[in-house]
Amino acid sequence: MINKTGLENIYKKFNRRKYVHPDPLEFLYRYPDIQDREIVGLISSSLAYGRVAQILKSIETVLDKMGSSPFKFLLKSNSISLARTFLGFKHRFTTDEGLVSLMTGIKKVISRHGSLNMCFVAGINRNDKTIIEALAKFVAELNCSDRHLIPFPENRGACKRLNLFLRWMVRKDEVDPGGWKTVPKRNLIVPLDTHMARIGLMLGATMRKTADMKMALEITETFKKLAPRDPVKYDFALTRFGIRNDLQITSLSNLQS
Repeated sequence: MINKTGLENIYKKFNRRKYVHPDPLEFLYRYPDIQDREIVGLISSSLAYGRVAQILKSIETVLDKMGSSPFKFLLKSNSISLARTFLGFKHRFTTDEGLVSLMTGIKKVISRHGSLNMCFVAGINRNDKTIIEALAKFVAELNCSDRHLIPFPENRGACKRLNLFLRWMVRKDEVDPGGWKTVPKRNLIVPLDTHMARIGLMLGATMRKTADMKMALEITETFKKLAPRDPVKYDFALTRFGIRNDLQITSLSNLQS
């Protein structure tokens, strides 16, 4: 059983802006308008794989070309102009073609629904226990050709970066900027990476050895017992351990009671 008091203390201590850098989340703080922020959030989370320094550099490169308002930039763009603007872009497995496919998909979704938020909300069923079904519909609407950049939730992978995007957009506290007010926090899923997988095993939040969607759901269910309305509340604070050189994952073992 996880010690909730200890977990709350970690949240209060580390869920602060000063612990964000280096994290792609910091790019979202530049955009007070939700129309811009949701676009920046999806692009930033999608590119959040590989070395941190390269992630930040790649995102900065993309955002620089989009100007002060990514929303207005996309509205004025078409597939030809996007291909020209991002010609030669590469971030590990992602090429300019994949990036342009994502941006084209974002523009089509906005044209069809008005915003990424409205598109996502349209896919929510009141009886859904998790966000998976709505996320699958959202991904289908985006229709991005790069399945590493935007994976299918149905493919058993943890979809860490998509769930990270949802955490940023749905939650609102000192770290997560929020903006998607009609998506239920209680249905969010922990963004599972190697750090959270190790933490989950250490705390007994999961017994699985494979970092897949089933593990993400098991860890989420454990946290839901502690915070029923906001199960991903502790994600940011916990994942500072192992990411920051001054915080070690092994020090979290005292959370077991």
